Amino acid sequence: MNAPEQRLGARSGPFPAKKLRPVVPMGNTSCGNLARRASRPEQMSRSVAAALRRCWPRLRLCPPDVCDCARPTSATIDPMVRPLQIGALSVDSPVVLAPMAAVTSAPFRELCRSFGGGGLFVSEMVSARAIVEGNAKSALRASFGPSERPRSLQLYAVNPTVCAEAIRRVIAEHGVNHVDLNLGCPAPKVTRAGGGAALPLRTAVVRDLLESAVRAANDAGALDGRSVPVTIKFRRGLDPDTPTAPTLARIALDSGIAAIALHARWADQLYSGSAEWRAVAELVAAVGGQGMAVLGNGDIWAAHDAVDMMRTTGCDGVVVGRGCLGRPWFFRDVDAALAGDPVPSPPVLGDVAAVMRRHAAALCDWHGEPAGIRDFRKHPGWYLTGYPVGGAIRRRLAAVSSLAELDDLLATLDPATTVPPTAADLARGHTNGPRRVALPDRYRRALDARSSGGDERLLRELAADPLPPDERLASGGAESYARAEAFAGG
Repeated sequence: MNAPEQRLGARSGPFPAKKLRPVVPMGNTSCGNLARRASRPEQMSRSVAAALRRCWPRLRLCPPDVCDCARPTSATIDPMVRPLQIGALSVDSPVVLAPMAAVTSAPFRELCRSFGGGGLFVSEMVSARAIVEGNAKSALRASFGPSERPRSLQLYAVNPTVCAEAIRRVIAEHGVNHVDLNLGCPAPKVTRAGGGAALPLRTAVVRDLLESAVRAANDAGALDGRSVPVTIKFRRGLDPDTPTAPTLARIALDSGIAAIALHARWADQLYSGSAEWRAVAELVAAVGGQGMAVLGNGDIWAAHDAVDMMRTTGCDGVVVGRGCLGRPWFFRDVDAALAGDPVPSPPVLGDVAAVMRRHAAALCDWHGEPAGIRDFRKHPGWYLTGYPVGGAIRRRLAAVSSLAELDDLLATLDPATTVPPTAADLARGHTNGPRRVALPDRYRRALDARSSGGDERLLRELAADPLPPDERLASGGAESYARAEAFAGG
């Protein structure tokens, strides 16, 4: 038996070795996928070298300074494309587009779908309170293209009454087929109000929120004979001293949540460091196989990363976030990898430019040209990641002011340019962090009492308090909050 086979045969943990086929040595390719994740060479010593060492036991491969062993190839992968079952909703692929603010609008979702692959394509996060208030911008974020099916929407909520009313409205007015609740956003303006990644500290409120959401979705869907599943997306916890995922997963199971998705980072990491996929495996071991799907999220930069995550954690599917920025065809590539088929090569620059033009035109159709082209400005840097085009054209594209100007700039690119193999799967999107999580004063006092003297009394009181966080802290002021409560019957 060769060395890789011995290592696979000796693996421990909740998943038997027979689920993995032995990998085949192929020279100096050991764990090399992570080396592609460094957006700058000087990052190698800081982030990627550390990530390599964290990754090799997860993938059951040798660390690169011990021996050479290969990543799994299409010839060594059992086909894994299978329908994803979320309650009564079944989608053909276990690959989900993560909700991303100001990115996953209807034009981007439609562009991703056009390449094939993928299952659920989730909207950007929308405030439940803003939906109840009738806010026009939030209503646009909650809108869908005429052919979009299934229609998947993520809501941010902290008040069970307001959340339930928002769910009833988006099902009735927007034809939503699936509702996801955000319990993991680490943005300061969200956590400072007690929402997002801070809300799981409030277990009584979370239980009420999830149960109210499931009831509202069931009641609203039943009016036209539909079943609308509710899911949640969250992080491991605030920080290593404050894990909340295991308790939250159990509450979700008891509340009738159809699926959970774990971003395997702590909230205080923001988007830095590495996602610890073992946390996904722990949730699978704790609540998997009980009718609630478990999805994994974090560090899906290459198509085969999805294969690695599903095989090493046993999760039911993967949620792709930053990995698809500037790559709407990525879902096609992931499905190919999961099927054991060859993953298409990265497109030449001319093809990328054509997709950029389609994306910009779709945003202009959706918002009007001035707003649409402004919305597009964040995307060129992602589309050009890894392509050797120089900084000048990147800066000009990031300041483009019209479709005509975009056409002129794209015409200056060499259409035959290819992305170097080592740059094909570079990290993209946010990389900020770590940073202490911004919290309401009461939450911080409770955590400080625990850390300074080991007193958890304030944390227990916080968890048991059924009164929701005050949404006025987030935005809108007391008047708009009262209006939302009145609309919701609260």
